[in-house]
Amino acid sequence: MPAPVRRPEDGPARDRVVVAQIGAPHGVKGEVRVKAFTADPSAVAAYGPLLAPDGRTFVIETLRPAGGGSPEMLIVRFQGIADRDQAAALNRIELSVARERLAPPAEDEFYHADLIGLAAATAAGDELGTVIAVHNFGAGDLLEIAPKRGDTLIVPFTRAAVPHVDIAGGRVVIDLPDQPEDQR
Repeated sequence: MPAPVRRPEDGPARDRVVVAQIGAPHGVKGEVRVKAFTADPSAVAAYGPLLAPDGRTFVIETLRPAGGGSPEMLIVRFQGIADRDQAAALNRIELSVARERLAPPAEDEFYHADLIGLAAATAAGDELGTVIAVHNFGAGDLLEIAPKRGDTLIVPFTRAAVPHVDIAGGRVVIDLPDQPEDQR
């Protein structure tokens, strides 16, 4: 399932979901590292042409897993990219597909793009801020919440910590753990 890092704020970009991000070049023949945000990383090729924010389209010519322990990392050759300089110019480009090309998420599953931008509040209704990112460093998804003032909060995206997600209503309910008296 795609797990985009940013939610477009308006316009046609809002109807797209980021499924991958291009990284550094790999070798000298135009290949690049690509981080896939799909449940099955190699499925990113099945979506057909991928769209960059500037309107360029990218077609995957070849794809293989990258070495190392990160299953979401791929080595990709895009049509029309033939050398290291062309590949290097693509670094950090996010690639998206039209939302209608994606399957609807299963019950209790969410596209990260749908979580970003939701208001976060406690069960008692106290406002915590806005979900600004969804991270995964290997141990599960984390919601990053930006309050109106102060440091961001990082909350595990588990049923215990986030008991209610209301995409249509535009909010998530966060169950904050009890804090020691000196941290309140």
